[in-house]
Amino acid sequence: MKSAGQNSRAPVRPATTQLRATASAEIRVGPAGWSYTDWAGYVYPTRRPKRFHEATYLAQFFDTIEINTSFYGPMRADHAKLWVERVSANPRFLFTAKLWQKFTHDPVSTREDERAVREGFDVLRAAGMLGAVLAQFPFSFHRTRENMVGLTVLLQRFADYPLAVELRHASWNDAEVFALLSEHRTAFCNIDQPIIGRSIEPRDFPVGAGRVGGGGKIERRRAGGAKDRGEESVADEEFGSGLPEETRATSEKFALAPIGYIRLHGRRYDTWFNDDPAIPSFERYNYLYSTEELAPWATRVRNESAQARKVFAVTNNHYLGKGVVNALQLLSMLRGAKVRVPEPLRAKYPELEKIADLPPERPTLFPMG
Repeated sequence: MKSAGQNSRAPVRPATTQLRATASAEIRVGPAGWSYTDWAGYVYPTRRPKRFHEATYLAQFFDTIEINTSFYGPMRADHAKLWVERVSANPRFLFTAKLWQKFTHDPVSTREDERAVREGFDVLRAAGMLGAVLAQFPFSFHRTRENMVGLTVLLQRFADYPLAVELRHASWNDAEVFALLSEHRTAFCNIDQPIIGRSIEPRDFPVGAGRVGGGGKIERRRAGGAKDRGEESVADEEFGSGLPEETRATSEKFALAPIGYIRLHGRRYDTWFNDDPAIPSFERYNYLYSTEELAPWATRVRNESAQARKVFAVTNNHYLGKGVVNALQLLSMLRGAKVRVPEPLRAKYPELEKIADLPPERPTLFPMG
């Protein structure tokens, strides 16, 4: 199932109850976004009852959802208020929200831009439902002195929010960067993405282990598709590399961050950097992780949970609900138990029968799974 070509309301049960992690940590797993037309008949029922809302539906299965619309423009305060009401039946629920791309992709932003962004975020915060604000930078954002200054300004500007920063280029994998984030109590977002060229690798080591980089050999691919093998992410030639001693010290500081953040984008090497207009944009996220591929990420979540008060793990491989499938599987791995599964989704992905805590609502003629 992982190939590109594939692929009255019940009471809410908090999805992350009894997660097998550090007792003091709160772990929340959920999908990125909820408004996708291709989720009809996959994640959501084809026939929706009156007053159906996607966030309300998902809050029956997850304790978090990442708001993606806030990346493309400021979140409206009235929308934020509505979303708070929609998920209020789940007392453990927290939203995460992406920062407007004007602050991460555009070198110029104004105080008015900041005011507009804060309106929506502050509604969530006032309701106690703002778990994290994610600043997602593009691959083209490399570590230079100028960009380090820009990142520092952003961290200062939004210091009153629980921040996470997603940096996709390998030049940011450096002790000085971790020290900067630690100083501002900001989480370094650990991501899974196609490792092409100088894409940043996942961080496999427990925080405080005294290393920068991923764990072991990782398959890399150049932009043209040729494979390469690498031991570590190397520092940007323009900027130099940190020392192991610095890494150890800054890792210990980084452990003080109030949140941990993990995002899974899928592994579509053939479409990740593809600009062909004939290829639909959703193909970048048309990927279903196998349970073997998810297992190391369950370990990373547990490692994060030993270092942060709250940990958010978000699946962004959203096409045809695949991110929801993988979020449920990851949640089951972390709990060491079966979980509640949406009925439409289990019909499309029979592998979910292995982790579903209840039998199908409608009996089938043939055994599933």
